[in-house]
Amino acid sequence: MTNEKTITTEIATLGGGCFWCTEAIYKELKGVISVTSGYSGGEIINPSYREVCSGRTGHAEAVEIEFNPEVLSFVEILEVFFATHDPTTLNRQGGDTGTQYRSVIFYHNDRQKQIAEAVITQLNSGQIFGTKVVTEVSPWTNFFPAEEYHQDYLQNNPSQGYCQFVIIPKLEKFRDVFKDRLKSSVK
Repeated sequence: MTNEKTITTEIATLGGGCFWCTEAIYKELKGVISVTSGYSGGEIINPSYREVCSGRTGHAEAVEIEFNPEVLSFVEILEVFFATHDPTTLNRQGGDTGTQYRSVIFYHNDRQKQIAEAVITQLNSGQIFGTKVVTEVSPWTNFFPAEEYHQDYLQNNPSQGYCQFVIIPKLEKFRDVFKDRLKSSVK
């Protein structure tokens, strides 16, 4: 008989622009078990990347993060989320424009909704960004994993231009700010 403790995990689903960037960041965070890039919040079942990029499906590029709440809280997940993308631009992140790039938190329960709304209220009242946070807080209704070539994108395509000029600089800033929260394999 073993005394192993069963870990109860939670899921967070977030859209912060391009899912390649968001996935790369959360994969390095202590307490994160897995990160899957995909599409959430739209009307079509199992959409393709091409369909989502059209902006007509209602989906956002998103990541589904499985995490251990004993190591990493939902508040901390959101702290990283707001620090690593621009939550003040509607349907845009850098050069990526369209509703599929919107800033959105898809909450899985009332607790996540309340926490997300409270964090946004704090950011706005403290004028942290100098302008209003436009991050959408929406109920989770679906998540469809993106095509296989989107998973582990940075790891599989480190020399690709977008990785070199967008993902890696963003990841380096994240590592600098959150160095105490990185998995030991990253440090």
